[in-house]
Amino acid sequence: MSWVSFVALFFVTWWLVLFAVLPFGVRTQDEDENVTLGTVPSAPRGPHMLRAVLWTTLVTAILMGGFYGLTKGLGYSVDDLAHLMPSPG
Repeated sequence: MSWVSFVALFFVTWWLVLFAVLPFGVRTQDEDENVTLGTVPSAPRGPHMLRAVLWTTLVTAILMGGFYGLTKGLGYSVDDLAHLMPSPG
């Protein structure tokens, strides 16, 4: 795998992990009992984008490190995925 495809895979994985991480730690205005006039009570309390980006980058780096270890360190490829899965029945 070239470094270009690794960066592309990192980018795609980062976006997928971002959408998985976004809902964690969000508190609504209703939960804090501090609803701003003109907003819905279910609106988020405040921005937490920096925290989400940091967690996303950390989780993606761990996932990609594991992927790199499996492919480069242990020599697995996409063709070996069928052998890693349990056999049916």
